[in-house]
Amino acid sequence: MVIPKLRMFSSLVLAIGLLTISASMAFPQTTTTSSTSSRSAASGQKMKIKGVVTRRDADTFVVRDANGTDTTVRLDDRTSVKTKGGFLRGGTNYAQTNILRGLNLEVGGVGNSSGELLASKIRFNESDMRVARAVESRAAPLEERATTTETKLTEVEQNAQRLSGQLDELAAVANTAKGGAKAAQETADRAVAGVNATNERISALDDYEPQSITAVNFKTGSAILLPDAKSKLDDIATKAMNSKGYVLEVSGFADATGTVERNRLLSQRRADAVIRYLVESHQIPLRRIVTPYGFGESNPVADNTSREGRAQNRRVEVKLLVSKGITQPAATVAPGSGQ
Repeated sequence: MVIPKLRMFSSLVLAIGLLTISASMAFPQTTTTSSTSSRSAASGQKMKIKGVVTRRDADTFVVRDANGTDTTVRLDDRTSVKTKGGFLRGGTNYAQTNILRGLNLEVGGVGNSSGELLASKIRFNESDMRVARAVESRAAPLEERATTTETKLTEVEQNAQRLSGQLDELAAVANTAKGGAKAAQETADRAVAGVNATNERISALDDYEPQSITAVNFKTGSAILLPDAKSKLDDIATKAMNSKGYVLEVSGFADATGTVERNRLLSQRRADAVIRYLVESHQIPLRRIVTPYGFGESNPVADNTSREGRAQNRRVEVKLLVSKGITQPAATVAPGSGQ
């Protein structure tokens, strides 16, 4: 129908707009505006708010309502996260890791001693979740690339200044010694090659390549991590923390046992279980994790008609991706021999 599509499109536009505003506020500002304000919840005060998530941290997130007022919401083990409606209006349970920037939601709870809203329940539409996932999958890598690019640009400017000084010295040598012209030209060529190599590294900053891939398996109908699965996740977490410019891509899968919808939800729960372990056991930042996705019974790696094949298909794949612009060697300028 046309109306749901228009609603989803408008939600996507609103989410992207709020993310743009929140991203611009992260940089130092010399002036302040009155377009946004903050709300402090009194301790013990019951509150219910509606709005869009503009910031997400490990245990808290910020919701901006239609009036531009920001409220800090805190999560705990008793917070209920569900979609609206569903069978008998029960909704579908979601892990707290699915609360993403750009998600349009409703929060109910009470104020705590820090002025935050301690959430007891969080509700949202399934369509808004799809919009938030689309926004987050594009916004997080872009923020990471922007930070990395700023650092690389500073290095390039410093390198360019050094190269400029070398070229000036070589030009002076060429003017005083006719035989030094050839050496100066060769060094200048190497300098240009170094600048070109540096430019190539900058262009490759948003191009990722897999450094390590691992798969952890589950029992039939289960999303509980086995000891062997935790050991594999420990290994890839160690590799990630020792890498620069990395992201982790997490994908859940199921075998063909059961219905398609049940397998899709089961594969999503498996992916959420892996992310929770990586965050809680190894302190992997959420910004380093690409939004998880459950593929259900699609993309099998083995035959679902055999017991062994189904066991291989009940899995979560974790890929360690590193920016090519960081893994490439830095450009250097070799000194001329000078005759």
